[in-house]
Amino acid sequence: MHQRTAAAALTAALTAVALTGCGGSSDEGSGDSDGPVNLTYWAWAPGMEQVVDLWNEANPDIQVTVKEQAAGDDLVTRTITAAQAGEAPDLVQAEYQALPTLVSNDVLADISEQAGDAEERFAPGVWQQVTLGTDAVYALPQDSGPMMFYYREDLFAEYGLDVPATWDEFAETARTLRDVSPDTHLTTFSANDAGLFAGLAQQAGARWWTTEGETWRVAIDDEATRRVADFWGGLVAEGAVLNEPMYTPAWNQAINNGDQIAWVSAVWAPGTLATAAPDTAGRWAMAPLPQWEEGAGATGSWGGSSVGITNDAEDKEAAAEFATWLNTDPEALAAMVTEGGIYPAATAAQTGDALAAPPAFFENQPDFYERAAEIAQGTAPAAWGPNVNVAYGAFNDAFAAAAESRGDFTEALTAVQEATVEDMESHGFQVAE
Repeated sequence: MHQRTAAAALTAALTAVALTGCGGSSDEGSGDSDGPVNLTYWAWAPGMEQVVDLWNEANPDIQVTVKEQAAGDDLVTRTITAAQAGEAPDLVQAEYQALPTLVSNDVLADISEQAGDAEERFAPGVWQQVTLGTDAVYALPQDSGPMMFYYREDLFAEYGLDVPATWDEFAETARTLRDVSPDTHLTTFSANDAGLFAGLAQQAGARWWTTEGETWRVAIDDEATRRVADFWGGLVAEGAVLNEPMYTPAWNQAINNGDQIAWVSAVWAPGTLATAAPDTAGRWAMAPLPQWEEGAGATGSWGGSSVGITNDAEDKEAAAEFATWLNTDPEALAAMVTEGGIYPAATAAQTGDALAAPPAFFENQPDFYERAAEIAQGTAPAAWGPNVNVAYGAFNDAFAAAAESRGDFTEALTAVQEATVEDMESHGFQVAE
């Protein structure tokens, strides 16, 4: 989750860099001609050193050193600062929404020539998140977070509920449950993780940031996102769903004891449920997200990261070779699943091998990852901008207030739009009206 202190630090870093980019440059080369190319990789994914050991053993001419970092905005800020001094690492793990910030600060190199046919290994909606403009490629996808619907299979049966295929059916399911069991809620609307709402808007067709030449267009309050805001705001106002945040002790208890019987989340949810609701193992099931148009097969993305190559990398060819191996090679991907628990972005690795068995918490659903892979193919395109942290912070403030008061979510959305545009303009970006 994005912390406000980290967001403030990132904003300060953007101001210092003046947003024109001052990452250090260095000549491309192969390192010492008498020794191997030595690459440094900043990453936070657990178990990455063990994965990289496989590469180093098989590739004595290109050796990679992993330096573990904090995730999220902290890493973005540190990478920008290092680039100012010409000391950025050769490779960096970056969340998809952070890529425009790193690119606008001249940190990441365009690796479209080095990426080769890597695009074919990923779902279009995932690949789109590492590209800016028509041809530029700034990273290779590593892991992804396709969104899904999780529900208590036993309690759905007990209350006579069907799994909703559309959002209209979702709303009716929430109302029916309240009629049948007034103390039970289908789920909650939470304003403490903007990534959830962003993924729902993405599924509905939102494109929050786009570019036209040198001009940015911000459309956080577009029609698609208003549809999502109005939908959830209406359910909160009528009491069909709760208005309390996720991840709190109260939320854990409600999930564990059956006071909340469903959760809109992502592929990584089993790990969270195992911690939050340990008494309910084997009682949950996963299904596709409800659709705005029945049968559309679209989903959003909540989470996920990529591997970018910086402009400070002395041998971009070697760095790209390693990054491609890391994110497309079957042995590397299996190791990342086993050692780090990631859900690979590469489509070929989303079933079989390390993901042949379902998560232990979902042993009752043996085809869990097969279904997840099918859902992931429908990942809708996302469009990120250079100040996602500001937008997310504004969301947390505006939507938390609206949810608590059961107020107007559309007004909250307008507040996020205005705060995002104001911040971009104050940092020198051209923003279309």
